[in-house]
Amino acid sequence: MSKNVKIYSTPTCPYCIRAKQFLKDSNIEFENVDVSTNPDKAQEIVDKSGQMGVPVLDIEGQIIIGFDKEAIQKALNL
Repeated sequence: MSKNVKIYSTPTCPYCIRAKQFLKDSNIEFENVDVSTNPDKAQEIVDKSGQMGVPVLDIEGQIIIGFDKEAIQKALNL
């Protein structure tokens, strides 16, 4: 069963790139939200996470700040 995964990122963020590659390598479908071009979505991550840094992953409502591989694996039951 696939989980609802959303990643808030920017195209130039190295940790965002690594997080997205990790999800791809794990065959996890995700929605990428580019906050550099969408101020409303940038505000959404501040509301969800309390900070402005990227990446922020929303996995079934569980917020993970940064590329925390272990937390991502745990949230996805990998």
